[in-house]
Amino acid sequence: MTKNLVAIGNSLGIIIEKPILDLLKIERDTPLEIKTDGERLIIEPANGEAREARLSKATNRVMKNHAETLRKLAQ
Repeated sequence: MTKNLVAIGNSLGIIIEKPILDLLKIERDTPLEIKTDGERLIIEPANGEAREARLSKATNRVMKNHAETLRKLAQ
């Protein structure tokens, strides 16, 4: 499927047909996560569990790399 961008005010948007929205269970108020792999856009429903997992991974990385500094700051 090939799509063209459409003007929306000063921005550009893409129209997603209802069958695709239904397949992905996306509604007008569904939060979407938009990311890129450097070559393409990836648009998917925002998943609270995935967000929590990324946050946990980032927190663990910060603690591993900066635990001593954080302990000193806490005192």
